[in-house]
Amino acid sequence: METLRLDDFTKYKFLSEIKHSPSGHLACFAVHEADWEKNGYRSYLWLCNLESGECFQLTGFGEERSFTWLNDEEILFSALRSPKDQERQKKGEDFTVFYKIRVTGGEALEAFRIPQRVLQIEPLPHGRFLLTCLYSPDRPDLNSMDEAERSAELQRREEEKRYEVLEEIPYWSNGRGFVSRCRSRLYLYDQEANTLEPLTGEYMQVSSFELNAARDKAVLVAAEYQGVMPIANHLYLADLVEKTVRRISPEEPFDYHEAHFLDDDCLICSGSDGSRYGLNENPHFYLINPADGTKTLITPDFDASIGNSVNSDCRYGARNRSQVDGGYLYFVTTEGFSSYLNRIDRSGRVERLTAEEGSVDCFSVRGGGILLVALRGLALQELYALANGREIKLTSFNAWVSSERSLSEPEHLSVETAPGTTIDGWVLKPVGFTPGQRYPAILNIHGGPKTAYGTVFVHEMQCWANQGYFVLFCNPRGSDGRGNEFADLRGRYGTIDYDDLMGFTDAVLQRYPDIDPGRLGVTGGSYGGYMTNWIIGHTERFKAAASQRSIANWFSMGFTTDIGYFFTPDQIGATPWSDPEKLWEHSPLKYADRVKTPTLFIHSDEDYRCWLPEGLQMFSALKYHGVEARLCLFKGENHELSRSGKPKARLRRLEEITNWFDRFLKE
Repeated sequence: METLRLDDFTKYKFLSEIKHSPSGHLACFAVHEADWEKNGYRSYLWLCNLESGECFQLTGFGEERSFTWLNDEEILFSALRSPKDQERQKKGEDFTVFYKIRVTGGEALEAFRIPQRVLQIEPLPHGRFLLTCLYSPDRPDLNSMDEAERSAELQRREEEKRYEVLEEIPYWSNGRGFVSRCRSRLYLYDQEANTLEPLTGEYMQVSSFELNAARDKAVLVAAEYQGVMPIANHLYLADLVEKTVRRISPEEPFDYHEAHFLDDDCLICSGSDGSRYGLNENPHFYLINPADGTKTLITPDFDASIGNSVNSDCRYGARNRSQVDGGYLYFVTTEGFSSYLNRIDRSGRVERLTAEEGSVDCFSVRGGGILLVALRGLALQELYALANGREIKLTSFNAWVSSERSLSEPEHLSVETAPGTTIDGWVLKPVGFTPGQRYPAILNIHGGPKTAYGTVFVHEMQCWANQGYFVLFCNPRGSDGRGNEFADLRGRYGTIDYDDLMGFTDAVLQRYPDIDPGRLGVTGGSYGGYMTNWIIGHTERFKAAASQRSIANWFSMGFTTDIGYFFTPDQIGATPWSDPEKLWEHSPLKYADRVKTPTLFIHSDEDYRCWLPEGLQMFSALKYHGVEARLCLFKGENHELSRSGKPKARLRRLEEITNWFDRFLKE
């Protein structure tokens, strides 16, 4: 076995967007891989013949990731294959080019062009399509202009790149940039007539849409606003024949997560009013009468998180969360330290369909046939078929990792950190562990805080185990998978979660006497970065720290980041005007004068979730007080650096953290 290397992630295959064909005989999915020379990712479409179980590559250009089935024989996908089109987009033109390809192979042919940037597209009968596009009233449609007007508008856009005018909050969004007055708008496209017709207004933000079986109606989750984007949203019903959109949900504070047609007379949705547990409250399921919007709660005792929040740095591409098939809504939950596929019927009966520990990353259902992209054990993503509760592996894209690289099996600990409170955690022993030898250790803290660690493969932690470290990780209070009460950290950041992390560390040191308590490191990103900043201001037990995409100051976080204006008041329970003392009390910056721990800060200049000033404040405070500190700023990267950042930036991040710990924990 060879040692797992920091750059091995560039050889992994990442799977996403599995979708059955209309008849269910085939399935298409996207496969992604790093492109080191271009410092990006290549994406291809693959097909799986569900009768033979054979999988084969369909496209080869390297840009094919977002697709939809037109029929059993053809797939539609978007790409920028022409250098001329690539140049036009660089100059500021908004358009999306769609290609179609037959499942029997051959050359992909251009199908049509949409004069907007398309976010989601679904085919309708009679050559029409329903789609959402990015829209801004400040960017008029170039296709309605003559050549002179087009040239003048493109020149104006080039000139406007020097300025940014803000009129709304959020004014920027992680991964998207400035979004003031930008919306996701719903359109109808008629391919034969080549017409694009908006169905929603200029100020409505359409989060998602789902079609009924006949594809003549759609249910939308959307919010209409100016000035301040609200937390609450509404359900709308679109009649695609009459070309009308009407609101069906009542005027009440409610956050609809998703909505689907069970049939034409019944919608099923998930959502919450946040009245008991705030933004992170687990949703319930409701039936909605599309005629009058009457809402009926069908899961009063349901207390599971919907979606997959099990942490891994080995995913890339889009993931679906739910789908209707045969009168059931299929959906993923995070429970304990794994995610599972479930289904619910109109009575509210929830049935778990998978039993394996790990992570269901995406899935597709057709006629009761189920396909999963999942992380199982120490295996990376593969495609599985689910039959009679048993998972059958259909691909072996990443089998080489476990057969050619040395890996460390996570060892589970259940630790009582407070009376009546038990948390789950794990330890990775160093690869080649020798009893009686003393080893350094790294405590790794997840983001969220409402996410969870589990037993799945995490590249960075396996690398550190291969570098001779014990790696410790756990799910303190505030984590996902244990219900609302366990996840409710509002107003208590840095208190009970800190106690859990320190209690877990104490238990690990007692259980594993080969760990040298004088050579402990701590790291984490996002909420984990916040806790790293907090920990170094409250204890000197760690000899080195690496704080990533962190939060230092709730005053600045609340009013410079994309979610801060609603996240901070909800999670801390204060604003600068209602209770400034509480904001400061929970800010790691307050305690920076106590820090003695050498600390590395990792930040990205396009991370608008945990904005650069957070890292700069802590870095400056440590330098001011004579503490050794280093800040590595990644240009052109955002909050997703560790998971989907450019390959060279991801490697540099791993090298920075590993070298920092090697310097202070091994010398």
